[in-house]
Amino acid sequence: MRNVTILGAGSFGTALATVLDTAGNNVQIWAREKEVVESINNHHVNPSYISDIKLPESIKAYDDLEQCLRDQDMVVFATPSHALREIAAKIKPCLDGHEILVTVSKGIENDTFKTMSQVLIEVMEGVTLEDNIGVLYGPSHAEEVSHLKPTTVVAAAYSTRTARLIQEAFLTPMFRVYLNNDIIGVEIGGSVKNIMAIAAGVIDGAELGDNAKAALITRGLHEMKRMGMMMGAHSDTFSGLTGMGDLIVTCTSKHSRNRYVGNQIGLGKKLDEIIQSMNMVAEGIKTAKSVYNWANRNNVDMPITAAVYRVLFEDQDPKDALNALMTRDPKDEVSI
Repeated sequence: MRNVTILGAGSFGTALATVLDTAGNNVQIWAREKEVVESINNHHVNPSYISDIKLPESIKAYDDLEQCLRDQDMVVFATPSHALREIAAKIKPCLDGHEILVTVSKGIENDTFKTMSQVLIEVMEGVTLEDNIGVLYGPSHAEEVSHLKPTTVVAAAYSTRTARLIQEAFLTPMFRVYLNNDIIGVEIGGSVKNIMAIAAGVIDGAELGDNAKAALITRGLHEMKRMGMMMGAHSDTFSGLTGMGDLIVTCTSKHSRNRYVGNQIGLGKKLDEIIQSMNMVAEGIKTAKSVYNWANRNNVDMPITAAVYRVLFEDQDPKDALNALMTRDPKDEVSI
């Protein structure tokens, strides 16, 4: 039995708490809101997210970070990606360096263009070794994970030992964990797919058809691969769960927050209006800004990402963005 703390009581953090408990771990979960902590401890329900699930009584919640991190073997970051740096800095004084740090947050930091594991490496310097940091990514909507529907994900880390420890901690009969030694590829795939899901939602909202959706997914995979390989990732990673697998589910599922954002834009709504109506974070919005700026800085051609950026942040009409994509100069399909 491992002592595992999950930082973040959103839908995915809550779902993973049930997975970790099922796998035989001693699980604690940290939430900012006292009412969430009290509800989990007293009624075994998260009132804000996946509230239809009864949590195991063995899961304990805290709103005090220091208390939540005492004598822990593993710490799982399930916060929004833009909050990861802040939370990591806050818990750093509470760690002694032996803990395995796992992030399930998906995104590319806006100003630094760092992946989430790279943010942890930077913030935790002097306390946690790079070899003790890893990620858990893959096609895994919280709504299905929490209902014990079969799910497969990938554990990746800077050391094989850490990846295996993550695999062992999360593995259950309905939550299968594979290993991958390409942590950068895993993170790029799991992050960029959220941009493509916004585009897929626009296609659905504007009723542009299945042909357009198929083109978006396949060409989006190409952009994902192009970025990843520029950053040192392996091409094969993007054919796996955190590449094609995550891309398919996020572009097609009713549970996808990013697809929902795009869908509402396709129906004619404005981004600010959509964000205000949501109680969850769509990571693809901030990631689109990061990847667009990264691509410009590095002179990497990512036309779908650029189109999503212009629709989100420059108020370009989605139909104009589509027309610009469809009328680009002819190219070879497999050119890098």
